[in-house]
Amino acid sequence: MSTTVAHHIVDALADHGVTQVWGVVGDALNPLTDAIRTEERVEWVGVRHEEAGAFAAAAQAQLTGRIGVVMGTVGPGALHLLNGLYDAKKSHAPVLAVVGQVPREEIGTDYFQEVANDRVFDDVSIWNETLTSPEQLPQMLVQAVNAAYAQRGVAVLTIPGDVGGLDLPDGTPAAKFTLPTADAVPSDEALAAAASALNASTKVTMLVGRGAEHAHDATLAVADRLAAPMVVTLKGKTGFDSDDGHQVGQAGLLGNPGAADALKDCEVLLMVGTDFPYRDFYPTDATVIQIDHAATHIGRRVPVDIAVTGDAETTLTALLPRLEPHDDRAHLESIRGAYKGWRERQAHVADPDYEESGIVAKVRSIFDNPDDRIRPEALAAAVDRHAPDDAVFTSDTGMSTTWAARFIEMRADRELLGSFNLGSMANALPQALGAQALDRSRRVVSLSGDGGLMMLLGDLRTAVTYRLPLVVVVFDNGSLGMVQLEQQEGGLASFGTGLDNPDFAAVAAAMGLAARRVEEPDTLDDALVWAFSQDGPVLLDVVTNPDEIAVPPHPKVSQAWGYAVAKLTEAVESR
Repeated sequence: MSTTVAHHIVDALADHGVTQVWGVVGDALNPLTDAIRTEERVEWVGVRHEEAGAFAAAAQAQLTGRIGVVMGTVGPGALHLLNGLYDAKKSHAPVLAVVGQVPREEIGTDYFQEVANDRVFDDVSIWNETLTSPEQLPQMLVQAVNAAYAQRGVAVLTIPGDVGGLDLPDGTPAAKFTLPTADAVPSDEALAAAASALNASTKVTMLVGRGAEHAHDATLAVADRLAAPMVVTLKGKTGFDSDDGHQVGQAGLLGNPGAADALKDCEVLLMVGTDFPYRDFYPTDATVIQIDHAATHIGRRVPVDIAVTGDAETTLTALLPRLEPHDDRAHLESIRGAYKGWRERQAHVADPDYEESGIVAKVRSIFDNPDDRIRPEALAAAVDRHAPDDAVFTSDTGMSTTWAARFIEMRADRELLGSFNLGSMANALPQALGAQALDRSRRVVSLSGDGGLMMLLGDLRTAVTYRLPLVVVVFDNGSLGMVQLEQQEGGLASFGTGLDNPDFAAVAAAMGLAARRVEEPDTLDDALVWAFSQDGPVLLDVVTNPDEIAVPPHPKVSQAWGYAVAKLTEAVESR
């Protein structure tokens, strides 16, 4: 029995275990969406904006390690995918984007809606080809999916509008895809050099990222053997965000003094499964050892003295017997003390009754929270208390990510997604849609900034349409908070960052979500209890303090002076 190009593609994806395809329908995709309509194993999730579909598919790929699939029709529909696909690229997520094109005879004639997909998608993709004949299947589809897996990136398959409905030759075999195999074992020479350097030092710090998440036990065993404080990147929180006696939180501007000191004061830095990009936070005079499965990642952030190419678990398991126990734990205890003191101070600020807790808090509130609004720290800490231990969190780029990093613990089976490499706005809601569609019984929480939510606001309705019971928590501070802080730290008055938001709860209710607006600190816990008791999509519009400052680990005098100048300028201008 003959089959069409479209049915061949959809059947192959379904056989591989793909359960959802994201996108917006359109004429060039009609053969494909009709094939999905008749395939019971695959659900079509029609988003309001293709960008949201690309974010959702990439979120699924990051959570499962399996291919995520998104579609965009000819021209504008395909172009709308780009931002979400760039996030997939930067996050090393295997994604297949199937995009439409004008009919074959019109390609190159500047036809209605025609764009040059091969050029447009060249930078975002690791594989990018146009299917022009049924005879190119199954090979072309196999190449696309296998490339996405092997190189952990985006494969773009363009299909002209007149190709999807064509019949395949009789006897065309089904497409079969190959999952990536384990990484190579590191060389003995590299392991010996790493062990020698680590054994010779009494001040070792580990910098651990998401690439070590599957090597949790081996990583902790090495940290214990070396008496090493363990700085965890934001993407590494999911695997290592527990109080195990070694981890000291994040570095970078959203981090803490303990983590910053751990990097600054070490003699040897052992990097495991991380491509932490911020060069200013690396030590300047330490021996650097980097373990990574990809040789291309080694040495591109900081000069590396000893490179070890290999899978994190395989490498650490092989390294551990070569390491001598470090009895001197002074470095670890000093860093852990600084980290614990910082956490206690943060917990104090996150207390809903902070303003009433003492003279310092009252004086501070006069300057930075005169209207007694909910502090974002208190909101994040409350979400942490009430969310289940298997929740998936997504956070918008900006201040939402800062508060998530500092106050939401990835304990038990929790997971965290964000646009941590691309740094896009508006990622949290669509990533939450993707995560929730994988398992409607597992709580997914979108930590949305007000600016990010407004950018893709229409896809709130997608949660209603497809019965996705996510919880959207809006940090509603009426501003683009991170940009405002950056301006102020540079001594500039805030400009262009103010947002005249609607009542998000009223908007969400009109879209069919359960919704509440929260304005008083003492109602925060009750609101979250209510939100997590709902069995459908829900939104909490939490009005937070717009002037809250996320103080970096070791603030510079120039930052404080810049903030003071900016505030003075704003005051003068307001008069």
